[in-house]
Amino acid sequence: MMIVDADGAILGRLATKIAKDLLRGETITVINTEKAIITGNPNATARRFFEKREKGDPNKGPFYPRYPDKLFKRVVRGMLPYKKDRGMKAFRRLKVIVGNPENLKGEKVGKSIDDIECKYVSVKDLCKRLGAKVD
Repeated sequence: MMIVDADGAILGRLATKIAKDLLRGETITVINTEKAIITGNPNATARRFFEKREKGDPNKGPFYPRYPDKLFKRVVRGMLPYKKDRGMKAFRRLKVIVGNPENLKGEKVGKSIDDIECKYVSVKDLCKRLGAKVD
């Protein structure tokens, strides 16, 4: 079992690393998902995710999440062959937690917020813009 701390990590890079490890058979728990960041213009990022949420029929889908843990899982799901058996089994091995309730020690993966020189938005702030009630 692998524990990954998403605090200050870039969302896409972290998700690709996790997706590869899931396909190899690892069981992964991700903590502090609301502290991950998405690089780029914050307004453009919010607009892009808002369009994904509003696309389709509210009764039939496609449905796109607005809470940090569910949004993170959806990003990882997009990097897995989810409709195939091995992708579904890999996705079931992923556990995502907002915050760090058990005070777990997780390893940092990839670049962090200290290495970033461009604009970015945290997943928590993005989810607030999408309408989630996040503290």
